[in-house]
Amino acid sequence: MNFQRGREKEPLEINLVPMIDVMLVILIFLMITTTYSKYTELQINLPTADVEKQPDRPNEIAVLVDAQGQYVVNSARITFSSVEQFSAELKRAAGEAKEPIIVISADAKASHESVVRVMWAAQMAGLGQITFTTESASK
Repeated sequence: MNFQRGREKEPLEINLVPMIDVMLVILIFLMITTTYSKYTELQINLPTADVEKQPDRPNEIAVLVDAQGQYVVNSARITFSSVEQFSAELKRAAGEAKEPIIVISADAKASHESVVRVMWAAQMAGLGQITFTTESASK
């Protein structure tokens, strides 16, 4: 016997609001707890030294050199066949900045030649202010 003959069955629904709330909480948690590295373009291990932290300057040109001799200038991977081409890339990165500073972040195992090549290209580009980054030895 079917006593509910005239009643329509309600369609089944899945309530997505609680699932969206949980996903937003997880997303916010991940955004807060994730650390972002400044040197994600190349995998480098900086040498260590005991020095004070220098303030960030707006006219910096960041040059990264990894152990294999690959270069990144201001987050853009650079390939070149001559120091003159690399010098032109540094000039382009400097743009109209007043007295730009080249900040070289070289891997501890990077060849001396790779670092000297950056310094030589900076000299050719007329960029005389160069500094190096290191990791603090007191970690």
